[in-house]
Amino acid sequence: MLRKIIFSAVAAAATCTQVNAQDSTEAQPKLAISGYVDVYYRFNLSNPKKATDQFNNFTSFTNSQNSFELNMASVKLEHSFGKVGVVADLGFGKRAEEFSYADDKTRLAIKQAYVSYSPLANVKLSAGSWATHVGYELVDPTLNRNYSMSYMFSYGPFAHTGIKADVALGKSGFMIGVTNPTDLKSANFARKFLIAQYSLSMIDDKLKAYVNYQGGKPGDGQRMNQFDITVTGAISNKFSMGYNGTVQSLQAKENGGKFGDGSKWWGSALYFNLDPTENFGLTWRTEYFSNEKAVVAAPEANIFSNTLSANFKVGPLTIIPEIRLENANTAIYTKGDKIGAEKSTASALVAAVYAF
Repeated sequence: MLRKIIFSAVAAAATCTQVNAQDSTEAQPKLAISGYVDVYYRFNLSNPKKATDQFNNFTSFTNSQNSFELNMASVKLEHSFGKVGVVADLGFGKRAEEFSYADDKTRLAIKQAYVSYSPLANVKLSAGSWATHVGYELVDPTLNRNYSMSYMFSYGPFAHTGIKADVALGKSGFMIGVTNPTDLKSANFARKFLIAQYSLSMIDDKLKAYVNYQGGKPGDGQRMNQFDITVTGAISNKFSMGYNGTVQSLQAKENGGKFGDGSKWWGSALYFNLDPTENFGLTWRTEYFSNEKAVVAAPEANIFSNTLSANFKVGPLTIIPEIRLENANTAIYTKGDKIGAEKSTASALVAAVYAF
């Protein structure tokens, strides 16, 4: 009988020790480190000779001609402890510099840096700087299937700095925040922007939709609003589609002190993704971009762009050969040393992205 009592006490103590060990393990801080390196080579078939025309490339991150380019080395640190966490996402290279164009020019950039707190299971509060919620594409090539970027990504917001709240309600989600003007990590005395998103997941998460907004006063006597919608759908385990449409308007105050009708640019794109095997995929992006009133720094034109990209995966390495064809309603492309000589152009590139 005594041995039974002793055995029971020992077993109880062991169980208590295991529970305490589990609690201790669960309470430990968690650190995750990830990143990537991407390189590419691009050649435009019109063989432009002048960098002033961006070598017939008017979108982000691939402004080169007949050159091997180290685009970015990126390291992301994520640390969490219970309900709180922090993210520090650093980029080194030309891609990072272009992404942080509003900061002092440097090849070292803070892509994201924010702290978060979840007072409830379905509520997350964040403060700092983070990549934009607007649009289909993201700054990291590991998160896109096309290597070159769309016009809508290139002339929309890149990042926001401020505070925001994310709320998950079953299949729906809401986000609302107050930030500095678009892409500015520092903005003394500037009026603040409002950002928002509504998301909905349907058909067993095979169809997802996002309605996005940003708006505010980027400068004295100016007002900007942008509405954006993104939809993704999985037709099967080998074929999926995506859509992105956006419109941004800019208004200025007239002599009477009221805002005028203003000008706008807009774009619309479809993405078709085919994955015959786990290690090979194809993506065709077709995009129409309208900037006829020169609202942004893109050419004053309507541009129809088609991009076909292949993804060959070898472990953590993805090799992306790509062909891009563009047509405009006016001559905006350079041929040789003649700027504005053509209405169409074609480019080919091959990129390699190693993720860890």
